Amino acid sequence: MEERDHIIEVLSEVQDSLKRKDYLNIKILSNQLVHSSSVDQDPDVISVTVIIYGLSKLIEREKYQQYKNWPKFYKNYLDGISRLIKTLKKDDLEGFRNEIDLIRKSIQNLSGNLKDYISEVFRKAQINKASRIYEHGISMEKTAKILGISVWELAEYAGSTKIGDVNFALTIPIKERIKTAKEIFELK
Repeated sequence: MEERDHIIEVLSEVQDSLKRKDYLNIKILSNQLVHSSSVDQDPDVISVTVIIYGLSKLIEREKYQQYKNWPKFYKNYLDGISRLIKTLKKDDLEGFRNEIDLIRKSIQNLSGNLKDYISEVFRKAQINKASRIYEHGISMEKTAKILGISVWELAEYAGSTKIGDVNFALTIPIKERIKTAKEIFELK
C-alpha cells in the first residue's frame, strides 16, 4: 500500500470520531480514502473505505444499538480498527488483510435481525463507495469487480445520483473553446 501513513491517520481519526459518535466526520474520512483508492485502485484501501462508511451508517442509525448483540459487535469493530492501525504501523500487509477479513466475518457471525440489518448496511456501503470511485473516472465494470457488486447495481445507483450526467461538451461554449485553443497555439 502506497499511502500507508494517510490510511493510519484516517483510521486514527475514525477512532476519535467514534468516541464522539461523530458519524458525519466518519463519512468524510471515508470519502478521503475514496480518492486514494481511485488513484491506486488498491482493493485493501477500498475495503477500508467500505468498512468506515458502513460503520458511520450504523452509528447514525441508533436503532441498531438496541439489539442484544450490538455491544459485542461494536467492541469487536473498534478492536478491529485498532488492529488495522497496528498492522499498518508494522508494515504487515498480510495481517492488515486478515484484519479486514475478521471485520467482515464479525458481521457474518451475528444472528437474527441485527445480522440482516448490518449486512444490508454494508451492501449499500459497497454500492455507495463504488459510485464514488466510478465518479473518479474508473470504469463501471472495473469498479464493480473490485467491490464485489454487479455492474447493474452500480449503474442503477449511479443513475439515481446523476453521477454520469455531466455533459462536458456544454460546459464551455464552443466560441470560448476555439478562442482558448487559438491562444494556446498563438493563432490569434
